[in-house]
Amino acid sequence: MELQLALDLVNIPEAKKLVKEVEEYVDIVEIGTPVIINEGLRAVKEIKQEFPHLKVLADLKIMDAAAYEVMKASEAGADIITILGVAEDLSIKGAVEEAKKQGKKILVDMIGVKNLEERAKEVDEFGVDYICVHTGYDLQAVGKNSLEDLATIKRVVKNAKTAIAGGIKLNTLPEVIKAKPDLIIVGGGITGQEDKRAAAAEMKKMIQQGE
Repeated sequence: MELQLALDLVNIPEAKKLVKEVEEYVDIVEIGTPVIINEGLRAVKEIKQEFPHLKVLADLKIMDAAAYEVMKASEAGADIITILGVAEDLSIKGAVEEAKKQGKKILVDMIGVKNLEERAKEVDEFGVDYICVHTGYDLQAVGKNSLEDLATIKRVVKNAKTAIAGGIKLNTLPEVIKAKPDLIIVGGGITGQEDKRAAAAEMKKMIQQGE
């Protein structure tokens, strides 16, 4: 199981400072959609340059023009790029094709997908690398989480790795670990803590013990 740090509400200098604090405990740094909207792909480029030993995910949430956007994120140094599960089949296939050409990986974010089981099965056949269940900010606010969704996709996904995101904190992490996703994505559970390094260290330890 890998641990991914999601950076959503920071600028580039803040992102660098944060990653420096926790770098030895995370496997992947996610440059979140809000950061890319505010700072552009420069954020991906600068984090990758500063922390070349870490994998960097560009959370583009691609919906269209997939091959072009994957190419651009790859040029900026992203190792993993996200596309939405609700995107057209052709877009997802185009993203996969371009990522393979560039030696990169594709994560499909299933946020907003209505028939999760059916869509996960379809997307899994397109050769994507990760399929991620994701409770977005707006649903987290009303107390939703993705554990049930993770169980759903784990039943049907045969090729891709599974990932989970959305509101994971230290106290909910044991339950997540038990469900055995390949990738656990944590944002505020680390970035919102006073001692970020301690929170990341504790999470990493729990994940390693749970493997």
